[in-house]
Amino acid sequence: MFGLRDAEIVREIVRAGGFRAAGQRLGLAQSAISSRIAALERKLGVALFERQGRGVRLTPVGRRFLEHADRLIEARDRIVDELSARDRLAGTLRIGVAESVVHTWLPDLLTRLRDALPRMRFELSVDTSPELQRKLRGDEIDFAVMMSQLVPEAAIATQAGRIRVCWVAAPELALPAGRLSLAQLAAHSIVTFPKDTPPYREVERLFADPHVPVPLLHGCASLSTIAHLARAGFGIGVLPRRMAHQDLREGRLRELGVVAQARLRDLDFSLVHMRGRNEALAPLVLQAAAEAVRDA
Repeated sequence: MFGLRDAEIVREIVRAGGFRAAGQRLGLAQSAISSRIAALERKLGVALFERQGRGVRLTPVGRRFLEHADRLIEARDRIVDELSARDRLAGTLRIGVAESVVHTWLPDLLTRLRDALPRMRFELSVDTSPELQRKLRGDEIDFAVMMSQLVPEAAIATQAGRIRVCWVAAPELALPAGRLSLAQLAAHSIVTFPKDTPPYREVERLFADPHVPVPLLHGCASLSTIAHLARAGFGIGVLPRRMAHQDLREGRLRELGVVAQARLRDLDFSLVHMRGRNEALAPLVLQAAAEAVRDA
């Protein structure tokens, strides 16, 4: 029906106070302005301007048209601004994280990214490291904070920090006093990270000795569920210590002392993106992650 150029001409006529002055500002002849407005009025079937001495003024319908035109022009300008080369750090950033990170330093990371990239929208995927590896390869996410052992080939990885894990149990769960041996742990159900993840395999490794009883090992994709089951006395849980901190402090869980052979290794995480993708954003994301880990 009409283009944004028509809207811009109408707005300039009003601002300049007439066709001649608008033409001078736009670099057009007065006749060209008059012809453009006449054609627009024919298309719309309404009069937008009425003569007033040597100038013109908007009709009531013209004022309504200008209100809509202003909004269209502003929307166009916003789109151009967001997509222009001078403002490339805008849009949507897809970040995948393992749940251990969610319960430790993810909030600080996202807060720093929000401050550094105020025009960026974040889409967050919380998943296991094997799934994050798959999503990175398939370009379903831009960055991942994942277990370092599972960084995919052709990816760029920077160590993002370590997370301490611990054995926890409900205070009322019947356990021997002192440091627990592997055999004493194996006497109870153990709930840990999901199967096929490095933490699950770490627990399996501890009980690989044929002289040690094999525990009933439950893999769970939700760390919150592991904490809930441990609080309920279902069994012994394996959790990031920082995630369990509140429960430990308030007495809903207790951290179990274990012998040296039963100690769990820290979880090693890396910030990862695929080579050739998101290179402009990588330094900002890396800096935010480093600062978040340092403060944690």
